[in-house]
Amino acid sequence: MSFNDPFAVLGPHAGEAGIVIRTVQPAASAVDVKVLPGGAIHPMTRLDAAGLYETVVPASPDLSVPDYRLRVTYNGGGVMELDDPYRYGRVLTDFDLHLLGEGTHHRAFEKLGAHRVILGQATGVHFAVWAPDADRVSVVGDFNGWDGRVHVMRLLVPSGIWEIFIPNLPDGERYKFEIRTTAGALVKKADPFGFAFEVPPQSASIVRDISGYKWRDDAWMKARPERQTWLHRPLSIYEVHLGSWARVPEEGNRFLTYRELAHRLVAYVKDMGFTHIELLPVMEHPFSGSWGYQVLGFFAPTSRFGSPEDFKHFVDECHQADIGVILDWVPGHFPKDAHGLAQFDGTALYEHADPRQGEHQDWGTLIFNYGRNEVRNFLLSNALFWLEEYHVDGLRVDAVASMLYLDYSRKEGEWVPNAFGGRENLDAVSFLQEMNRLTHGDFLGTVTAAEESTSWPGVSRPVYGGGLGFSYKWNMGWMHDVLEYVGHDPVHRRWHHNLITFSMLYAYSENFILPLSHDEVVHGKRALLDKMPGDVWQKLASLRLLFGYMFGHPGKKLLFMGGEIGQWREWNHDRSLDWHLLGDPGHAGVRRFVQALNWHLRHEPSLHERDFDPEGFRWIDCNDNENSVFSFVRFARDRRDFVVMIFNFTPVPRNQYRVGVPEPGVYAELLNSDGRVYGGSDLGNGGAVASEPVPAHGFDQSLRLTVPPLGCLMLKKR
Repeated sequence: MSFNDPFAVLGPHAGEAGIVIRTVQPAASAVDVKVLPGGAIHPMTRLDAAGLYETVVPASPDLSVPDYRLRVTYNGGGVMELDDPYRYGRVLTDFDLHLLGEGTHHRAFEKLGAHRVILGQATGVHFAVWAPDADRVSVVGDFNGWDGRVHVMRLLVPSGIWEIFIPNLPDGERYKFEIRTTAGALVKKADPFGFAFEVPPQSASIVRDISGYKWRDDAWMKARPERQTWLHRPLSIYEVHLGSWARVPEEGNRFLTYRELAHRLVAYVKDMGFTHIELLPVMEHPFSGSWGYQVLGFFAPTSRFGSPEDFKHFVDECHQADIGVILDWVPGHFPKDAHGLAQFDGTALYEHADPRQGEHQDWGTLIFNYGRNEVRNFLLSNALFWLEEYHVDGLRVDAVASMLYLDYSRKEGEWVPNAFGGRENLDAVSFLQEMNRLTHGDFLGTVTAAEESTSWPGVSRPVYGGGLGFSYKWNMGWMHDVLEYVGHDPVHRRWHHNLITFSMLYAYSENFILPLSHDEVVHGKRALLDKMPGDVWQKLASLRLLFGYMFGHPGKKLLFMGGEIGQWREWNHDRSLDWHLLGDPGHAGVRRFVQALNWHLRHEPSLHERDFDPEGFRWIDCNDNENSVFSFVRFARDRRDFVVMIFNFTPVPRNQYRVGVPEPGVYAELLNSDGRVYGGSDLGNGGAVASEPVPAHGFDQSLRLTVPPLGCLMLKKR
């Protein structure tokens, strides 16, 4: 049985003898029509083996279709009364279809997918899906025995969108779209716009009304537009993988739920002084080993940790604790899982058909076709969805370099040049610019950050000036250089001095975030602490020194979970962080030092107001490679407000060490990474030191200091 338009055949239609009603019920032994309000029964006749039933009922006095229900008796003996979905008309308007087709319906998540609506007197669920090359599309689920013959959808020509309204369908119903391709194959696909999914490895979408959550973050959301000055505010990000921050070992090592994390993680981040939490992708993904970076359900928080409402509660608690939430977002590629976007309607719909354009061979994933209006619309509306529906404060876009270059990780002849013969993916560039225009324009105070590992110009410059429009760019060069430097034995660091100084040559070319992220503590790269040479004391001291240098250097900060406790092991997504390490004074000291750095970052304007202004930084001495000591000044907008920072990257104390300072006076030792409270030897300057009228480093005044081994000092004039 095949209908080009099931709505033209099924449901009620005017006939010579009355209203002809047809339905498809392949699992039924008998079907009756019950006419309301009186309840008159009209038995239906089965017309074929496929389960097509028909009867004729009298028209209403005004010749309209009467209200009726289908009473279905199943082969197993059960009886169910159903409303007939084919007696309802179209839901999507021509204007909706026009906007969806031209790629400008930025609230596509309100039209496609599964939505609870009221049509006339009936409440039910409207389903809509884009599958232009499908021969037939049906909604299947427990409610119809997963039989694609029961709820065949209407094709809205020429949009390629299929829709159906199913009355009386409750929340919690599992469903997929059964698609019959033009080649005759039947495939069952999860809803690309689904708001909820089963817990993997199960893969059905779930009907879910997510509109009922009562937010309590009004104060945060009202103030968010005023936070457009994030460039001049403290920004310290704690990067988290929710599945491995902490587990519950006494309950089979299970995950913490969103609600448990809302209590434990939020309290911890608040205590540590971070301004934001950045979550590795929480969008639904089939394979936990992808860490969330192979997304299948772009509009659904993963069900591993709870419901959509539970995730809203987590974000809500963050905001009430004055903590922002940034999500890792993955518009660069998607997995090939059979129930996902790949070959969605039997053709390359979301991806490119040409494997030279459509596949990341390194990752075994597919690349979005950014030149197709409907695909751009899908991704753009997804970005706005998280900012609006879940009150998220920013998006960190993963693998931007893989989007920008057509020859990314490809050999000669394995890629297709753009229209001008170049290697730039012009469609991806246009897409990213539009994404940043929309997010910054529609949601003031939110941020976007690019993980972009090349020297693509203007990543964090405005779109109107030819840039990509991101708020920030990850400084991958700084990260690689500084980790290489601290990996050298201190006796050899004098020969690698440029690894520290080089970053200041380009520090103001972008709005940089300095990342020590999850990517640096996996796949044999070792944990941050284990990268450090020397004995245990030297490793812990070096880690504190690294963090001190990171917080002193211009740029916003990002630290992956576990770094702040001196994790020894590489990160493993299948197990908890080693929280027991905090029972050791050395590890507890590292955590307290990061806590202190965050406090000073918030309270010292010089450490955040001019991160992207060359006037906010001056080297005191960047040439002391013989001692491997670096010193500089950070200035606030008020140039009289400044801090002096000195870093000794050797285990040798530097006594009587002279550094020039901008003004005469007594300089308080705000922070000393060698303090006993941080696990150090407590070598320092007794809390303060007075300047002397001895010229040094271009200043008329200077300080004579004791610089501790593998230590950093932060000084400020009283």
